Amino acid sequence: MFPVGGVGVMLLGILLSAGACLLLHLALRGRLGSFTSGSVAAFLWSLTIIGFITLIPANGAPGIVPAEGRMETCSWDIGGPAPDGFWIFSGGQRLLNTVVFVPSGALLVLAAARRTRGAFLAAPIGLAFLAAYSVAIEVTQLVLARLDRACDVTDVVDNVLGAAIGVGIGFLLALVLRPWRRSA
Repeated sequence: MFPVGGVGVMLLGILLSAGACLLLHLALRGRLGSFTSGSVAAFLWSLTIIGFITLIPANGAPGIVPAEGRMETCSWDIGGPAPDGFWIFSGGQRLLNTVVFVPSGALLVLAAARRTRGAFLAAPIGLAFLAAYSVAIEVTQLVLARLDRACDVTDVVDNVLGAAIGVGIGFLLALVLRPWRRSA
């Protein structure tokens, strides 16, 4: 049985991980500079938030999931019916799945933008990493039926779209903020 769940557990995990990422920022600040260390810590926090909201059962611990109720494969009904989104976000699940990956894409670029070439090299590699992260989440949802989540290929498509939008936003922010001009 998965012993925890619910929005309160998600929010507590997000809050505690914020503290850990703040400590990481403080530890890296002397070596990478405040902007880059903040971007790295915020990027890791964004990944942690995604993990909490996708891998913690939304409605509390579901208990035992009978074998007959367990999905055997991921849904390949791309763009098919999706339930409404969380109460926090009223745009539906597809929009939520897109929006939740935007900060990760943007922060990925900002974390690598200390060196201008770094951002251009990190963007495609980071986008592939974020796609793999999305796939890993969906596989975990499939394998661990007790999470009371559904594996859906549409989620991966929406997540990667959000990450790509975030990468574009990250490049725009990097042009405005110019982190390569900052000292230490």
